[in-house]
Amino acid sequence: MPRTQLTVYRHDRRKRALITLVGEIDQESAPLVRTALAQCLHDGIRTLDIDLTPVTFCDCSGLNVFLVAAQQAAEAGGTLRLHHPPPTLGLILEVTGSRFLLPDGPLGCLSSPVAGVPDPPTHTSPRRRGPLTSLLSGDAR
Repeated sequence: MPRTQLTVYRHDRRKRALITLVGEIDQESAPLVRTALAQCLHDGIRTLDIDLTPVTFCDCSGLNVFLVAAQQAAEAGGTLRLHHPPPTLGLILEVTGSRFLLPDGPLGCLSSPVAGVPDPPTHTSPRRRGPLTSLLSGDAR
């Protein structure tokens, strides 16, 4: 059985972080996401914007991680928002009533850019000041 590959990128701006996840989020890789989000909260980040544009798959184990982190962020006086979820997660958010994790609520807004959230990082983006480096990456086992 192939191992799930997931990479986590983090860009902080004071008490706000843009977390870009690349790959698949499932039962094997969810702990990596959980660790990254917990570290943000531990570091004093209070606004977590999660860019899911490069995520190809996310199941309910990923949603569970996001719900727990959203609750922890709220308890710390912050917020967690998901941006551009893949269709699988969009459906799960709709069915479970978890759309509150999305900015502006309705799933229809996901096809347009999110105000204030930069495009997902790429190796060739002219706006980047340096090379893209991953915060966490691994083969989930």
